Amino acid sequence: MSVYTVLLTKKAKKQLSKLDKSTAKLIAAWLKKNLDGCENPGIHGKPLVTNKAGQWRYRVGDYRILAEIKDEEIIILVLQVRHRREIYQ
Repeated sequence: MSVYTVLLTKKAKKQLSKLDKSTAKLIAAWLKKNLDGCENPGIHGKPLVTNKAGQWRYRVGDYRILAEIKDEEIIILVLQVRHRREIYQ
């Protein structure tokens, strides 16, 4: 079985850097613990539907991580990291 690697887009890195330090550390630690090196990234999240089909969401406290799982490249591409009231707008 293949293990996945987590990559962040420039937009996700910028959004993560704008968060307060403790929240950013919490999210980064969660990504490293639960997604980086995992064999099945789908067990921690939920697939999105309609206009965001093909993307997955992960919940860390009041924050959401939107990601795209690329099985053929064995990577998880983090697209956005935002508060849950702002992420889907």
